[in-house]
Amino acid sequence: MKKAASAWQAVQRAVLGSLGTCALILPAFHAARAADPIRIGVIAENSAISGIAITNGAMIAADEINAAGGINGRKVEIVDYDDHNSATDAVRAFQRAVNQDHVVAVIGSYMSEVALALEPWAARLHTPFITPGASSNEITRHVKEDYAHNKYTFHGYLTSTAIADANCDFSHDFLVEKLGMKTTVMLSEDAAWTKPLDEESKRCLPKAGLTVLDSVRVSPDTTDFTPIFNKIEGLRPDVITTGISHVGVQPTVQWHSEQVPVPMSGISSQATTTSFWRDTNGATEGVIAQVVATPDVAITPKTIPYASAYLKRFGVTPAYTGYTTDDDVHIIAEAVGRAGSDDADKIVAEMEKTDYVGTIGRIAFYGQDSDFPHGLKYGADFVSGLMIQWQDGKQVTVWPARVANGTLKFPSFIKLPTQHASAQ
Repeated sequence: MKKAASAWQAVQRAVLGSLGTCALILPAFHAARAADPIRIGVIAENSAISGIAITNGAMIAADEINAAGGINGRKVEIVDYDDHNSATDAVRAFQRAVNQDHVVAVIGSYMSEVALALEPWAARLHTPFITPGASSNEITRHVKEDYAHNKYTFHGYLTSTAIADANCDFSHDFLVEKLGMKTTVMLSEDAAWTKPLDEESKRCLPKAGLTVLDSVRVSPDTTDFTPIFNKIEGLRPDVITTGISHVGVQPTVQWHSEQVPVPMSGISSQATTTSFWRDTNGATEGVIAQVVATPDVAITPKTIPYASAYLKRFGVTPAYTGYTTDDDVHIIAEAVGRAGSDDADKIVAEMEKTDYVGTIGRIAFYGQDSDFPHGLKYGADFVSGLMIQWQDGKQVTVWPARVANGTLKFPSFIKLPTQHASAQ
């Protein structure tokens, strides 16, 4: 019995010794986990102006966070993927990001078609996903229709409806009230994001004071806009309301070279960065475009310093996605920090509580009861957008009045309503 007791005591001592060893190992393990980087996947179209700005913006945000000590001692690491403008490649990148590279969240694409292809994978793989540039209303509609599955998707840019509303507000305040414009033709590329854009524009432009004479939709593969501009000129509108992104260079160049006498105003995502002047060889002179931020307007104290850092590093100012991606990296990283965990559901819960002052304004997301759950809140207290006009190679902010640093100035070939009247 004594031998048996001694044997049992030896076992107890061995077990306690092992537990003691485990007690020493576990804190070390947790410390290592705490020191692991916060890995964020970035999927973008690196051959496009608005795509490469996503990758660039993420890098700058990570550097800024890391220079300040990281999040709870954890560095932010960006793992970037080029989807080559392909939804299929983007899905493969998303799967790799989650399954092989073990990211905690993914920021992806300015193309609505790509973002919509990634949304179900965010649900399947339980991975927070935010798009910094896609605008289709379908993205948030899916969250509303099936929140339990699609709660992992967030909309880090304005919905198409909000974009249209901002453009209509500008059209009323400036084009109608100041310039006396009364009619417009809508010119949009045929894409997922422009369907709700056109629907809302047809509703709000007449309320703003512009009668819509026609709505022209063109293939993103269009290379010759001459017949389209001829048709528009024949309708004699006061302004062309644009909804273009992927085809921005070609219509702008032809509008200028053919001296179409009608101003172009609206959404032209490529026109949101200074490289557009070079890409169009100055043909963008006079074009009016909607932006969420500009390099010389302090929407918040972060806007100008960020734009300056981006220009210094990459030689151009950020496209709209450069600003939004910077904000999205901060939003994800801080949500991970508040959650104190890499658990996806906890991160989502913290992202839903976001109230962050970023480069484009005060950022918060609509709740489950909204028409646009997980979409950016739009309005004067939150992100509301600006309108710029290209003048002498620079983006001049012309609206809203509280931040404007110039007024509209058109090329000599443009005919305004007063000139139309005198010619009749």
